[in-house]
Amino acid sequence: QVQLVESGGGLVQAGGSLRLSCAASGSIFRMGWYRQAPGRQRELVATITTGGTTNYADSVKGRFTISRDNAKNTVYLQMNSLKPDDTAVYYCNAFTPGILFWGQGTQVTVSS
Repeated sequence: QVQLVESGGGLVQAGGSLRLSCAASGSIFRMGWYRQAPGRQRELVATITTGGTTNYADSVKGRFTISRDNAKNTVYLQMNSLKPDDTAVYYCNAFTPGILFWGQGTQVTVSS
């Protein structure tokens, strides 16, 4: 069973930055971040493998950076140039063959 604990969300003005952290209970090959905003479809924001291969949603390319510290089983999401459209609950995810594990979510609110 994989445990995921997110932190780092908060309220920030447009153009500002936040860094999200996700501590996992073990080493998972591929991890990432989903976000969910009211009235909108859930969106996969970014993923990263243990080897450092990354993928990003077009909506965040050039602004967000996903990284990880394999020794700490921790994944990060550095969010720069934040926009009000980035407002959502952000969920850390661990991708395994049988189960997609979810963290509890952390709220990110970007004011205009």
